[in-house]
Amino acid sequence: MAFYEQFLDQTKFGSYEDYLKNFHVNVPENFNYAFDVLDKIAEAEPDRVALVWEHVDGREKTLTFGDIAKKSNQAARALQKMGIQKGDAVMLVLKRHYSFWYTIMALHKLGAITVPATHLLTKKDIVYRADAADIKMIIAVDDGAFPAHADEAVGDCPTLEKLVIVDGAREGWEQLDLDGESDAPLERPTLAPDDIMLLYFTSGTSGMPKMVAHNFAYPLGHIQTAVYWQQCIDGGLHLTVSETGWAKSVWGKLYGQWMAGSAVMAYDFEKFIPKNMLAILEKHRVTTFCAPPTIYRFMLLEDVSQYDLSALKHCSIAGEPLSPELYNKWKEQTGHELYEIYGQTELCVTIGTFPWMKICPGSMGKPSPLFDVDLIDDDGNTCPPGVVGEIVVRVRKNPPPGMFMGYYRDPERTKSVWSDGIYHTLDLAWRDEWGYFWYVGRADDVIKSSGYRIGPFEVESALMEHDAVVETAITGVPDPVRGQIVKATIVLKKGYEPTEKLKKELQNHVKKLTAPYKYPRVIEFVDELPKTISGKIRRVELRERDSQKNKS
Repeated sequence: MAFYEQFLDQTKFGSYEDYLKNFHVNVPENFNYAFDVLDKIAEAEPDRVALVWEHVDGREKTLTFGDIAKKSNQAARALQKMGIQKGDAVMLVLKRHYSFWYTIMALHKLGAITVPATHLLTKKDIVYRADAADIKMIIAVDDGAFPAHADEAVGDCPTLEKLVIVDGAREGWEQLDLDGESDAPLERPTLAPDDIMLLYFTSGTSGMPKMVAHNFAYPLGHIQTAVYWQQCIDGGLHLTVSETGWAKSVWGKLYGQWMAGSAVMAYDFEKFIPKNMLAILEKHRVTTFCAPPTIYRFMLLEDVSQYDLSALKHCSIAGEPLSPELYNKWKEQTGHELYEIYGQTELCVTIGTFPWMKICPGSMGKPSPLFDVDLIDDDGNTCPPGVVGEIVVRVRKNPPPGMFMGYYRDPERTKSVWSDGIYHTLDLAWRDEWGYFWYVGRADDVIKSSGYRIGPFEVESALMEHDAVVETAITGVPDPVRGQIVKATIVLKKGYEPTEKLKKELQNHVKKLTAPYKYPRVIEFVDELPKTISGKIRRVELRERDSQKNKS
């Protein structure tokens, strides 16, 4: 059952050009995913599998669309009794627990604002988010340190009325108890285009997190994600490696996959162990798989040939740029290519590798038909092939489904990136003569040295190919002659010592793999790199550290 087809004018395409020209998503009036997709699938095929869940301790649970439709109705009624109404903001901290899937559907049915969040938040993080978004309720699993941090925070959060626990009991917290609740259909709320469905806090690589607001049309943007990028199979099983607190989870664990007719695999783990992930792919006969490059990199350290991955039909990659080395190794070991994309929390798939395209390892692919994508210079002119520019999205009329509404309660910040019909991603790339886009870096991260513009990614990729390097971040440091010079901050593998000899070896290594002017003239070895809660490297912090060193 390809449920997504009802929202498209054309569903089959013979080429990328055909796809670019004729892919169009129709958004029904008053569209609500929980009623118009979940409940409709449940009505037509109640026994179709929606979710396969396995905990690292061996517990398993399979939920059908009928199960999730009923449980979402029960959860919605329970939340209503606790005071949740249309427009109320509810934070979900459910990690990878199966309750996430019916709880978020319950909130959609109420017309409430869902604020997914990671369990890694501390008291300070919780207070900031609760105050910024007027959080009325937190729903969490009793797992890890988060509930204790929420207990500490609640007194400093005036709008926070209730703490609700799932799958457990905790003093001061109410339980989300579905027993005895009616599973009868709910009265659906009337929705306006500016009603917020999802509110995501970005990771804050350069300052406090922003609140990215998406309306109820947002899930339809992920038809493209699941069908034409991840290539989910009707009757298949899709696994995206992501905790539910991040936007990546709704890219790969919910909306598009169900519309494509695919069930979702949820592997509930705390610490990533490569062999366990491979075992899950084998055991559950996963058909489509998506993960960040780091996950693939660690799985390749295992003997992949020992696992039966014959059910696997398609592999995709997101979260950070893909190096050609990783692409080639995975293809060699499994026979599968890695399909890369570019996107942001503010958008859906914006640039990608789609079925009709030859993959160029290291390239993000070509523009999505969902968005009018361009590369522009500082004067707003379209960049010719080979010239670095900023990735922008032109919006001529109404924003397409999947594009954010703006930064919640922050019109100035919204205006700074979205004005005159252009959304500025602040990401830099260049386009080759065949139309493929190649990522350079964030605008703030690009290094200007002796008239050259050097993107950190290419240098980082080169260094990562050296056996001594676990992790690295490239930044620019001031130089009186060149303006800036390239600096590499490096975490070494065990067994390697931070010596001057190794510095020279790493510099020569980069010179061989890139243009010589890009090599790091300064190298600093560290035990760890500063990161955001989501695991992204905070280059801004590295630059601030260097600035302080220069002052002293």
